[in-house]
Amino acid sequence: MLEYVFMQRSLLVGALLGVVIPLVGVTVVLRRLSMIGDALSHTSLAGVAGGLVAGVSPVAGAVVACLAGALCIEGLRRRFREQSELAVAIVMATGIGLAGVLSGFVPNAANFSSFMFGSILTVSQGETVGIVVVSVLATAFCLLARRELFLMSFDERQARTLGVPVGAANVAFVLVVALVVAVASRTVGSLIVSSMMVVPVACALQLARSWRQTCIISSAVGFVTTTGGLVVSYYAGLKPGGTIVLLAVVLLLVTMGVRRLLGLGR
Repeated sequence: MLEYVFMQRSLLVGALLGVVIPLVGVTVVLRRLSMIGDALSHTSLAGVAGGLVAGVSPVAGAVVACLAGALCIEGLRRRFREQSELAVAIVMATGIGLAGVLSGFVPNAANFSSFMFGSILTVSQGETVGIVVVSVLATAFCLLARRELFLMSFDERQARTLGVPVGAANVAFVLVVALVVAVASRTVGSLIVSSMMVVPVACALQLARSWRQTCIISSAVGFVTTTGGLVVSYYAGLKPGGTIVLLAVVLLLVTMGVRRLLGLGR
């Protein structure tokens, strides 16, 4: 398997995304914005369709659309402070609508479909470099801003009183999430990335006893399920994106079962 260059790239990209997507997903889940991945992934599809129609890079279109969607989410969250989930729902509905309309003008439907379910086995060298850069930037941001993210995850008002620039931190965080979703849409698929952002975090919440443990376990689960899913899909002839998600769901069920058994034992 490793003698093939495409598998080497796929495993590298999968390992990076498997670590960084759940890492940003911890803050997303704890802030009760789990659907933000779905909203931005559907928005990225609109950008992909727009890029294909305009004859430009669909990845660039996905990046622009995700960044615009992230800024819209943050703006609407400030408008609807008590119903912040509305911001995510509005942007997701807009992304679905735009993707549906623009997809009708895409000259090559197969190319558009590859972004829906991903094509990690065909990732190019240039795309690999882009994913490495975004993964490093996202990880560095989560490490450097860990105090701000931790405080905002539980109480934004308290974080503000402790001197956290909540507005700037929110904008920076959603932009980081948008970049991660945009680059992941080409590899694991726009319809898969949101699951990778949530399911590993759900596994970590069954085991972790602190913020740090949640981040570490989430990334570890993402790494194991992504690389494991690629290996399983290679030998079983399955679609990589779906295999990765199903493996994560199975691990979540096992984790929940083990926790329940340990709880009954105690």
